[in-house]
Amino acid sequence: MSRLLLDLTPLRVSVPYRRMWLGTSLSGIGTALTTVVVGLQVYDLTGSTASVGLVGLFAFVPLVVLGLYGGAIVDAHDRRRVILLTSSGLFLVALGFAVQAWLGGDDVRVLYVLVAVQSGVFAISSPARTAVLPRLIGLRLLPAANALSSLSFGVSMTIGPLLAGFLVGWGGYRTAYSIEVVLLAVALVTLVALPPMPPEGAVRRAGLGSVLEGLRFLRTRPNIRATFAVDLMAMVLAMPRVLFPAIGAVLIGGGEPTVGILTAGIAAGSILGGLFSGRLGAVRRQGRAVIVAIVGWGLAVTAFGLVVASAPGAAAPLADGSGASWTLWPATACMVLAGSADTVSSIFRSTILQAATPDAMRGRLQGIFIVVVAGGPRLGDLVLGALGGLRGEAFAAVVGGLACALGVTAFAVLQPRFRHYDAEHPEP
Repeated sequence: MSRLLLDLTPLRVSVPYRRMWLGTSLSGIGTALTTVVVGLQVYDLTGSTASVGLVGLFAFVPLVVLGLYGGAIVDAHDRRRVILLTSSGLFLVALGFAVQAWLGGDDVRVLYVLVAVQSGVFAISSPARTAVLPRLIGLRLLPAANALSSLSFGVSMTIGPLLAGFLVGWGGYRTAYSIEVVLLAVALVTLVALPPMPPEGAVRRAGLGSVLEGLRFLRTRPNIRATFAVDLMAMVLAMPRVLFPAIGAVLIGGGEPTVGILTAGIAAGSILGGLFSGRLGAVRRQGRAVIVAIVGWGLAVTAFGLVVASAPGAAAPLADGSGASWTLWPATACMVLAGSADTVSSIFRSTILQAATPDAMRGRLQGIFIVVVAGGPRLGDLVLGALGGLRGEAFAAVVGGLACALGVTAFAVLQPRFRHYDAEHPEP
């Protein structure tokens, strides 16, 4: 049983890694809280799922631009300094969210701008934090560190949405955004003690040439490109979170707490996947594991859509006259399964990328990675938000989940090299 449980070795052997993991976890809780609160506030102001989906568009464009350029910045400068500066930027954006809420918070355009700035700063911060992992803990412990990162993400995405639903219902948007400010302030303090981490080897000035060099390097790494492709399929076609506000308001019922519970369900699955990741380090066919995990994600989202389709709807009376219908719990179970599958995929995709990339290129490759990992769900918000607005939220979830599972299966058939990727004899 102990072999199945999470490997805590990276936290024990590296104090700097432990500090960064704690700071990243606290920052993640604040960011997850804000993501849900922004969606609720936009839906409250507009009553439109499509408008909530537009949040994804405003976040995606800065992710693409600054994710690519930010990776070049990470490779050209002391990564500790980059982490501290970007963490300070995220703190200032959190202040902006809180200020607009305390001043009335009735202009959706302000929310779109703040989301765009937050996304741009995150696009530089995340590659910096990920690129330093091999230097803090070594290559051998990368699978364990990526499992810990998945656990951190899961905890953040569980606590953050639950806090969002509770705080908005209890104290309004002002209280929710103010809690985020406190969390990011504490996270910033934990990062101050990180050691200097200047770039190794010849340093290339950040700019278009450096970005293009990273893209040319990626052309020589087909298996890394494959990890990006399958993750995009999963997130663009089958990320259901944009549907949650309407599901909580008119389908399952329960309002803000339902949105928090469904979002936290994905994160709870991530926690379970991380807690029982001890044997993942022994998996050799990591490409095949990624394919199976993403197919599982798509099927879980499809099942979620079917459950939502069976919900009584706004016109049906609920058992106690208020709150959510019984379908909330099987819907949440589907999200837990989806989160577990996504965690397995994430651990192996991150390990393949980090192990196959030299230190001098890790910032740029991680920049591309963050464009895919963070930008994909934002595009998914736009795609499923539009489809949900046209044909209904349950239809969007079913079609998106099936498209993901079938698309990744077809990709596996067409890309045998990735399907047979062997961690002991890797072909990048």
